Amino acid sequence: MATQIAAEATAFPSRSLSREGIASQAASFALVRTSLLATLLAAPLAFGAVQPWAWGALALLAFLLFLLWSIASARQGKVRILWSPLYLPAGFLFLLGVTQFAGHFTLDSIATREALLKLSTDLILFFLAGQVFSPPPSEPVVLAKRDHSSAWQRIESRDTGVLSTPVFRWTLILYTFSLALFAVFQFFSSDGQIYWMVPSPGWTFGPYVNHNHYAGLMELLIPLSVASALPALRKQSSAAVVSCLVLIPIASLLLSASRGGFISLLVEVLLAAGLVFCYGPRRARSLMALVGGAALVAAALLFFWMAPRQLAERLEKMGDGSHPPEVELRNRMVAARDSLGIWRDRPWLGAGLGSFETVFPRYQSFPNDFRWDHAHDDYAEALAETGIAGGAALLSALGLFFWLAFRNLRERLRHSSGWMQFAAAIGCCGFLVHSFADFNLHIPANAAWFVVCAAVATGGGSGQS
Repeated sequence: MATQIAAEATAFPSRSLSREGIASQAASFALVRTSLLATLLAAPLAFGAVQPWAWGALALLAFLLFLLWSIASARQGKVRILWSPLYLPAGFLFLLGVTQFAGHFTLDSIATREALLKLSTDLILFFLAGQVFSPPPSEPVVLAKRDHSSAWQRIESRDTGVLSTPVFRWTLILYTFSLALFAVFQFFSSDGQIYWMVPSPGWTFGPYVNHNHYAGLMELLIPLSVASALPALRKQSSAAVVSCLVLIPIASLLLSASRGGFISLLVEVLLAAGLVFCYGPRRARSLMALVGGAALVAAALLFFWMAPRQLAERLEKMGDGSHPPEVELRNRMVAARDSLGIWRDRPWLGAGLGSFETVFPRYQSFPNDFRWDHAHDDYAEALAETGIAGGAALLSALGLFFWLAFRNLRERLRHSSGWMQFAAAIGCCGFLVHSFADFNLHIPANAAWFVVCAAVATGGGSGQS
């Protein structure tokens, strides 16, 4: 299945390479891939990369990784780009922000400049993930010479199946488990402090100031962790251990008491179950039903066992939505409605990327002591900041994403890498549902994970086992 178009542009004189040179090129691209994954793993640990030093470092690393990928491409004598239709609306949105800034159409030029820097970081990460995690579908590897040794062919064969490698899978499983275990221990012992030493005014959970943003990250990681664990779950010798590694993250999301996270996880489970039942191989239907049902029941029981005293309190907080200093649910809904007032006054280009915090106070219709830096609805905020032009780009991007991520699903689910792409797509869907009631897309670490998952979900290579 071709969800991307492979385009090759010869930018440097072609040359025959020795085995050492070819191995060096492979190592260069492997370094980009490893560094990209390491950046993603580190970003949430820095409080979700929300502080200037953290998102600034994330931006710098993204540009350095792009430079490293460019050098690796130059060394092989050609620049090979896997094209994605999602580049069009993404590029249009970036150009819209540049137009707002350069043409002085924004009401807060400093905030727009910062938003453009963050957006460019996400676009670079999306591009790189599409290049290093998504090989061309069903295409043979083109070698500089036909008489290279079989050793190099084996290296290339392993390189194109990165989503299926045990190292990649176990990295995701252990990272998700470790992060969740840390969040659980911190919840019971830190008295609201991050890393047991950093005080925070918010409703903290894990390394995040806000428990909803921790839940947003888990919405992306849990499906990937489950898909990564499927091969091990088929083996009786490792099924019990791997099941524990998968259940702790689910229980931690429940323990975070994020209503949006709970609803999004439920949507992911129902969506995955429905799609697997309709399009999955017959042998996978019973396995997925058993694994999914057992995982939810076991995670719920684990949640009850971990927090018998806090259970009633946490469930009550999830229901009333008024836990201080949590923004009340009714105020979130009113804020989203008030955000549309910005759009009515500036319908075509909006108020400018990143300008919501500056503009919103004059449209706020309810008394509140909170500082509204975001609308708690990513879609309403995007419409307020970018107008009809940005809304059209966002709508087209969503349509392209769903089309690319779920087309030919029956064929995709016949291959191990296809299950990883399917998990990434399911995680993105849950994340997008949560965005109706929160601003996870404005948390740099979560946004970075989202764009990488979107690149994996819509990338090529699903036809490879």
